[in-house]
Amino acid sequence: MRNLNEDLKNNIFKNMYLLYGEESYLKRLYKNKLKSSLVSVDDTMNHSYYEGKGINPNEIIDLAETMPFFAERRVIIIENSGFFKEKCDELADYLDSCSETTCFIFVENEVDKRGRLFKKVKDKGRTVELNYQDENSLTKWILGLLKKENKKITQNAMQLFLAKTGTDMENIHKELEKLICYVGERESISESDINTICTTRISNNIFDMVSAVAEKKQKQALDLYYDLLALKEPPMRILFLITRQFNLLLQIKDLKRLGFSSSDIAKKIGLPGFVVNKYVSQSTSFSVEWLKSALNSCAETEESVKTGRINDVMSLELLIINFSG
Repeated sequence: MRNLNEDLKNNIFKNMYLLYGEESYLKRLYKNKLKSSLVSVDDTMNHSYYEGKGINPNEIIDLAETMPFFAERRVIIIENSGFFKEKCDELADYLDSCSETTCFIFVENEVDKRGRLFKKVKDKGRTVELNYQDENSLTKWILGLLKKENKKITQNAMQLFLAKTGTDMENIHKELEKLICYVGERESISESDINTICTTRISNNIFDMVSAVAEKKQKQALDLYYDLLALKEPPMRILFLITRQFNLLLQIKDLKRLGFSSSDIAKKIGLPGFVVNKYVSQSTSFSVEWLKSALNSCAETEESVKTGRINDVMSLELLIINFSG
């Protein structure tokens, strides 16, 4: 990311950029920064956008060979094409000797770093991985946004805010805007403000549900399930998230057994430290055998719903009762 920021600062650009990873907010931010730096806002003649699978690479190559219209550059943005997960030899070959007046901006969620196209862009341009940020980075970013609005927040309130919003910067930005509007002229943002106005992410409800299961608080676990149903969350998505939670806890228990620290685990599984600390604490409430059995039960429940032996709402209800009984 540092090299990309240097390119933007110095206004000296490569002919190709690949922005990839989980953090959609940063991918969109840098895509727009590159675009506005390379072509003027109202220049529709020299800016082309392609999205989704099924893009014809030969069409892109033909366009890339076309001289820009009364401008220094032509910009081609290609988003979520799948070119970096599947083979795209035509583009990989073309990038060896692509037009100096064309700049490619690729934006992808997933890439195969062993692929020819990835290696070509890395060699001749910039590949920038933009994943979920750690707690320190998010905190600095949030404080910077609040400073611009002349707002302050305590450390405890910041922890609560991040616990509610998660690590997705898009969601954080949206919730922060709500908070700033809510407090109005008041300078300080309190924990009460956050509890009143910020929406708790579904993953937080799943975490609380699993905690209730661990403590055998059956009514609380079921109430959280009914809350999710009231929010129109599909039962099978809830099952998927419960399964993912148990998988994470099992993975964390294995890593702890192997001597990994919480910070090492965070790097290994790609989650922020403050999230991992919560999971490490929760994992102590379950044995490896219980988690494996729970995962089997989740798989059996999914199969029962898919084969029509039981409806989805009741299947999850019975599963939670079984887990917390």
